[in-house]
Amino acid sequence: MSAEAEKSAAAPAPAPAPAPAPFRCQRIGCDAVFTDDDNPDGSCHYHPNGPMFHDGMKEWSCCKQRSHDFSLFLAIPGCATGKHTTEKPVTKAVSLNTKKAALPKAAPIQSSKQGVESEACSRCRQGFFCSDHGSQPKPQKPVAVNGTSTEPVAKSSVPQPKKKVDLNEPRICKNKGCGKTYKEKDNHDAACEHHPGPAVFHDRNRGWKCCDIHVKEFDEFMEIPPCTKGWHNADAV
Repeated sequence: MSAEAEKSAAAPAPAPAPAPAPFRCQRIGCDAVFTDDDNPDGSCHYHPNGPMFHDGMKEWSCCKQRSHDFSLFLAIPGCATGKHTTEKPVTKAVSLNTKKAALPKAAPIQSSKQGVESEACSRCRQGFFCSDHGSQPKPQKPVAVNGTSTEPVAKSSVPQPKKKVDLNEPRICKNKGCGKTYKEKDNHDAACEHHPGPAVFHDRNRGWKCCDIHVKEFDEFMEIPPCTKGWHNADAV
């Protein structure tokens, strides 16, 4: 046996190649262990979008699956498939309150038809909020031009002409407590007996403020004698 043969027989067998190191998938909802040699397409089930949290509710924004319990929420299977990866996806948990507050409220756009309808709407004309046509600006007062005032001019207090009365025409006196029929030719400064003061009704008592007499029964109230004399008046208010 030659020296070379003896040398090759004594040499140890080469060591087997090391197995590839396993990796943990970084996709949300997967967390599986894989190797580069065992990573076929479709082996990873994950959530492509992050979670949303609102009033104790947890929800995946990608598949709308939700749960109140955090453990059950994490156990919801992924809605997308692909290959495992060691790259950690960049996602952010979204709060529904923040999302709603960030969205600007679009101003209502009025069409020409809405403008015509709002002019005929009594609520819009007075500047109140109208659910049919949106909020309307309050009407502004017209501005005076060239120093002229747009304020309405108060009418002068011109006394109305006196009503012509037939002296022999029967009339009914409307003074409180009188109610008698009279003729103007017989009217004088002591012809009418009446109550000048207002009637008072309080706590089942009835009376006249002018003479400070109060009773409980209405019939007694009507029989309280008048306390003042004067002219009959058929036009008293």
